[in-house]
Amino acid sequence: MQIGIRGSMEKIIMTMAMPTAAVEGITLPVMPFRPTAVVGTLSLPTLLGLVHSPKREEDPRAMKYQDGATRRHAEIRALVQRMIKSTQKGKNVPEYAQYIAAGINGEFGDGWSTPPVTLWIPADSDDEGSETVLVAQEELVKDTGIRNVTIPSGTPVIAIDGETQVTALHELNDAPEAFGLSFRKLREVRIPFELYWNLSVEDARQVFYDRNVKGVPVAKNLAMSMDQRDFATQLAHRIADQLIVEHEGKRVKFSTLVQARKRQLGKTDPEVITLSGLRALVVTALLGRIGIQKSSASVDESDLPDNIAPDEAADAVIELLTATLDDLFPYFADRTAVSTPAVLAGLGVAGHQALPWASGGPRIDIAQFRNLLTDIQWDRKATYWDGIAGKATGKDDGVSFAGGVKDSGGRVAEAILYPDTLMGRKIRGN
Repeated sequence: MQIGIRGSMEKIIMTMAMPTAAVEGITLPVMPFRPTAVVGTLSLPTLLGLVHSPKREEDPRAMKYQDGATRRHAEIRALVQRMIKSTQKGKNVPEYAQYIAAGINGEFGDGWSTPPVTLWIPADSDDEGSETVLVAQEELVKDTGIRNVTIPSGTPVIAIDGETQVTALHELNDAPEAFGLSFRKLREVRIPFELYWNLSVEDARQVFYDRNVKGVPVAKNLAMSMDQRDFATQLAHRIADQLIVEHEGKRVKFSTLVQARKRQLGKTDPEVITLSGLRALVVTALLGRIGIQKSSASVDESDLPDNIAPDEAADAVIELLTATLDDLFPYFADRTAVSTPAVLAGLGVAGHQALPWASGGPRIDIAQFRNLLTDIQWDRKATYWDGIAGKATGKDDGVSFAGGVKDSGGRVAEAILYPDTLMGRKIRGN
């Protein structure tokens, strides 16, 4: 800049130095776990400022009027991510947003969680070394690795894992009042993240693949049995805690004999039933035949029939199933057919007819239902269960129960409820 002074004074020409090449951008406190990867937390407004809305970036009409940086962000995202629009991923967004909002509002106490968002800054192909430059400061606490890093303004940041969560968070931020939130509450939210940089597009795709394929998905009915807010899961735990049985010469809680970590019992497992199997029994007893389809889905109080209060339903189901499990416990202890998912589901459907709100089928009371079970042959033999709960293996009267709840639950219920039918006589050895 030149400053001229006119008049009697001599003209002075001054050159002002330009600012140093300091990087301007968003500064985050992080801890490294690789030379080019860090973890940390950031505020929700900061996350949403860094990672654009996937829904908006997939809308051609909206993108038509966006700036160049936003369009570039969308182009890079498309190289490593699935579509949100018209996919199951997109359909999950509203429910995910409701879940996060409920957690923020304190409806779940401390019992809720979302996974860290995995962020990626692509290597800059315009630079000679194809590297992204993040500015890292000195350690904030000596020998901890904790430091501030600055992401330069305009740098594209892509969510390569956790994008459904990011999309849900954008939904909350766009209309917080629709979810019972306020902008003040949203400003207080912090999101855990991983951040990778200097990865090529190919490497980012590989991370996406590894995160979504390498892990073994949890079976849905096993996952449902872990949902402590699920009405049926709550009942399953109450039944297991209330029932006392005679086992190996001792009186023990039935809950000590419930396998909660696996979908199927192993030969050496000391338990006699899985939690997912017990939950399937509860769901089908509670809802009848429609419970067969709900055995791997959430069940809440809204699923109950009209005019049936949750406490009333809980008391009736607990009374029915504690009596039934007590009667049949010796067969559970011997690992007979009664402990298989298909038979448990059919047992529940049949038991539903002994509940006050049962509809369709014969109306019976608990004593009549228990009586129907007395002459059933529970041994794992094709003679009794082939074509009803399983399929004959063709060896030593063996039978495979691999069909599961949805394939066989209805047939098992029919055989239990109607002793004089062909299936009813078969499971009773007649």
